Amino acid sequence: MLGKLSLSAIPYHVPILVGTFIGVAVVGLAVLFAITYYGKWGVLFKNWLFSVDHKRIGIMYIVLALVMLFRGFCDALMMRTQQAIAFNSPGYLPPEHYDQIFTAHGTIMIFFMAMAFMQGLFNLIVPLQIGARDVAFPFINSLSFWLTTSGAILVNISLFIGEFSTAGWLAYPPVSELQFSPGVGVDYYIWAVQISGIGTVLTAVNFMTTICKMRAPGMTWMRMPVFTWTVFASCIMIFTTFPALTVAVAELALDRYLGMHFFTNDGGGNVMLYLNLIWAWGHPEVYILVIPAFGCFSELVPVFSKKPLFGYNTMVYATLAITVLSLLVWVHHFFTMGAGANVNAFFGIMTMIIAIPTGAKIFNWLFTMYRGRIEFTASMYWTVGFMIVFVIGGMTGVMLAIPASDFVLHNSEFLIAHFHNTIIGGVYFGYIAGMNFWAPKVLGIKLSQKLGKAAFWFWFFGFFLSFVPLYITGFDGMVRRLNHYDNPEWHFWLQIACVGVFCVLLGVVCQLTQLFLGLLTMNKPENKDVTGDPWDGRTLEWSTSSPAPVYNFAHIPVVQARDAFAYDKEHGIDTRATSKPYEDIIMPKNTSAGFWIGMFSLVLGFALIWHIWWLVGLTVLATLVLAIGYSFIDDKEYIIPASEVERIEKEHSRKLMTQVAE
Repeated sequence: MLGKLSLSAIPYHVPILVGTFIGVAVVGLAVLFAITYYGKWGVLFKNWLFSVDHKRIGIMYIVLALVMLFRGFCDALMMRTQQAIAFNSPGYLPPEHYDQIFTAHGTIMIFFMAMAFMQGLFNLIVPLQIGARDVAFPFINSLSFWLTTSGAILVNISLFIGEFSTAGWLAYPPVSELQFSPGVGVDYYIWAVQISGIGTVLTAVNFMTTICKMRAPGMTWMRMPVFTWTVFASCIMIFTTFPALTVAVAELALDRYLGMHFFTNDGGGNVMLYLNLIWAWGHPEVYILVIPAFGCFSELVPVFSKKPLFGYNTMVYATLAITVLSLLVWVHHFFTMGAGANVNAFFGIMTMIIAIPTGAKIFNWLFTMYRGRIEFTASMYWTVGFMIVFVIGGMTGVMLAIPASDFVLHNSEFLIAHFHNTIIGGVYFGYIAGMNFWAPKVLGIKLSQKLGKAAFWFWFFGFFLSFVPLYITGFDGMVRRLNHYDNPEWHFWLQIACVGVFCVLLGVVCQLTQLFLGLLTMNKPENKDVTGDPWDGRTLEWSTSSPAPVYNFAHIPVVQARDAFAYDKEHGIDTRATSKPYEDIIMPKNTSAGFWIGMFSLVLGFALIWHIWWLVGLTVLATLVLAIGYSFIDDKEYIIPASEVERIEKEHSRKLMTQVAE
């Protein structure tokens, strides 16, 4: 009846997991009590969980990303602490538990922290930047979020029921095959990645369509904000590479579930087929994540430098060049496979070439800052820090692009340090800079600049304390994923790395405090942004109120030039067109269909993991019935009367006048 599921699947004999479960249960019950005490269940479901408003979905994506950041960072703390004390001793983590932790850390941080944060920024900013009232497919937007959330929940369920994979975040065969991983850990990985991957592809479909078809009148391709260009490029890469991930993981599932031999060498398969497929997705995935972060920098640097972006055309062409070149570098992840000098030379050269458009972007941001009246907000701190950290990561990447040096450094701690140099320095710094920059638009308040800057400094110095020692131990021959060691030369450096990760922890605490205090004081008049344009912004999202109304724009703006809002302000044009008569606005209705399909997908994944076949059939049937039933509903829109639009817009104008008078 319950397949492989039994009481023995609950790891009640592992103290760390029991303590974690008790902590999660206490926090969960406290949240449920608070929602019940304040009577917010109706608001929670109707206005948030069932919402198709891109802004609320964006906020939920970022909440998911921050929750998964906390989980993934706890894994990092445990790994660094283990390595700091595991010199000539087993440490405090059993080997199989340590292996689960480093696998979960990588899986969570890429698929459910970075990807979720990225999609949150897509939702929050793109429709506002292009002058649209919503995305092209609001229901699919909701469905995408709940599929991503379902995958994240599956990963966390593995903490308390069964186990997670011990095969690393890319699940290389043969370790991930049934012969060497007979438990359910790899199955948790497979279905979490597959379900969330479907959500990501749907997001790319949605935003590609939105950008192509819903731009405001006059917004030609070369008038689009750079952030929107980077989202467009990221969607192209998702379309191109996620099918490779889907096929690789699906074939691994067929090996495990049906006894096939795609990747079992003794059965006629080839492990290297998996590596080629997974890295044909895996390296473009780095650019899928980092290019939108580049877009964040391209938006905030001109605003805080008080001048237009230097080399807009170059930025666009560099973004598109990276998009193409990202598809031609994946073999540098396994130069040691024995493909030969010609193959290695080609991919090594392509890896070096991709540094050229990336370097052009760095120089463009520097030239934008040159002779500008720079306002050093928290966002600019993160930007300057990014330039330092990411450039170092890029230089070490070029070292790894040389096949001869890669033979020495492959699979060492040097590689771990390089990877984090680019992902933390590029992706995380970029997204946090964007969060600080666009927080007034999303929440209607500026986040604390003092806490934002404190968070930056803890992250900046903590990063170097954490990862420079790994460059050194990597040069000294330390391979990755060791849970204990007996080389005394490594011990000191791993202790320094442990100090560094606790320094980063202080940065995370500052960021969470920054958000908490911002939300706690958001109703105080002195903290509110009533202008909608607190930074003297240049693009259309700053032309509407903060937070933006549900319809975004009472009148769809007409774009006259690049940096549309800055142009309108310079030429005395009323972007909001407040003198024009208001009209009824048609908006999509909220629906619970995306939520329930996501929950059915969660149950489906759980049933597949534990071989509960009757439940698999039931959830597939329920999902099909719900999806088909929703497609027959015609009443999916509602009308906001012109009088209500006028009332909202006049209230915003009144606040603006009051601000000017003060």
